[in-house]
Order: sequence, then C-alpha cells, then structure tokens
Amino acid sequence: MAAKRFPVEASHILMFARSIGDENPVYTDEEAAKKTEAGGIIAPPTFVQASAQFDPDYFLRPKVGQPWFGSGKNPTGIVRTEGGGGRGGGGGGGLHAEQHYEYHRPVRAGDVLTATTFPGKTWEKEGKRSGKLVFSESVTEYRDQNGELVVTARGVGVRTERPVEQPAPKKEEA
Repeated sequence: MAAKRFPVEASHILMFARSIGDENPVYTDEEAAKKTEAGGIIAPPTFVQASAQFDPDYFLRPKVGQPWFGSGKNPTGIVRTEGGGGRGGGGGGGLHAEQHYEYHRPVRAGDVLTATTFPGKTWEKEGKRSGKLVFSESVTEYRDQNGELVVTARGVGVRTERPVEQPAPKKEEA
C-alpha cells in the first residue's frame, strides 16, 4: 500500500538514507549533490516504500489502542485462526516474495507523489509441501505533481493452500 499523496522532503530522504546506512552525499548534501549527474538531492532506490507510513490504513502500521500484528510470531497475542490465514484468506501462510522498482526518473526533494495501486498478474504453481501456491502481483504507480510517471513498483505475494507441517524438535541425547 501507499499513501494517496506523499510529499517528499529532504529531511525524509535524509532519515531514510540514514536508516538504511547509506552515506552517499547525493541523498544528504545539497552542495555535493548539485555536482552530480542528478543535479540535486534525490531519494535512495527503495524510498517510495516509505509512503506507506503516510497511509493511515496501512495494515502494518500500529494503531493506537489496537493490538498490533507486528513482525514476530504472535507478538501481541493475536492468533490467526485456521481458514483466516491473515491477508488474502486461505488456511496456509502468506509472504511477500518479490519487490521490483522501475524508475522513470529520480525521486527528488520537493516532489509531491500520488500513488495509485492496482492488481497485476496472478499465477499458480504446485508446491511440494504446502499444496497450491498462489502468486499475485500488486502494481503501484507513483506520479509527480505534474502527473508524470516517476516510479512503478511491483510487489509479488504468495499464499499457500495449507500450512507446512513443522518437524517435531529433536530430543537431545544425554
């Protein structure tokens, strides 16, 4: 998901670059960035994903007063029910399988991006341990304040037909 409207500020770019440990001055130093091919501060390659934090309905964003699903196994005590399987339904599990970014031009400080998300391709494959695997693509187009296409992001999720049975833990020998 992405916010409908995402203002890109130099401070956003600076914080994102710091969070990923990238010290390239094209992300942080206006004077150094002016001397590059980019001609000014630009955002790192995966920066547009940060637009999700501007979306109040983003499913991974914590909400005040509500249990949070989080990223660990049952971090809040929320237990997924059989058949519920979280996002996308089904009795198995799901995961984010791929992410691709196509840049039509660099994202620059001062841009105001608008995101539009729509479904992409869907395909299936037979898994060895989890039954049918259902792959689905989600496409998000980021356009600037002039309506020009800046970035096309494609994410692929995969859901399993059924959970994979985990082997019993081995007992330690004395």
